[in-house]
Amino acid sequence: MADPTETTFEASLARLTEIVQRLEKGDLPLEESLRLFEEGVTLSRVAEERLDKAEQRVEELLAVDSQGRPRTAPLGRDGA
Repeated sequence: MADPTETTFEASLARLTEIVQRLEKGDLPLEESLRLFEEGVTLSRVAEERLDKAEQRVEELLAVDSQGRPRTAPLGRDGA
C-alpha cells in the first residue's frame, strides 16, 4: 500500500472504491479482508482530513468582516 498521505485525494478515493468492491464480493480470505479493511479505514481518515482542510480554506476565502468586506489573510506555505 502506498502512503495515503502522499497520494492525491482522487487516487485515494479510487483506491477506496476498489477496496469496497473487493470486500463486497465476500470471496476473500479473512486475513486479506482485514488488511483491505484496515487500508480502507486509513484512506477514509486521510480523505476526511483533506476535505476538512479544503472546507476550512473555502470558508476563509469567503469570510467577510462586520462591514461586509472580504477578510484577507496570507495563505500558509502549503496554500492553506
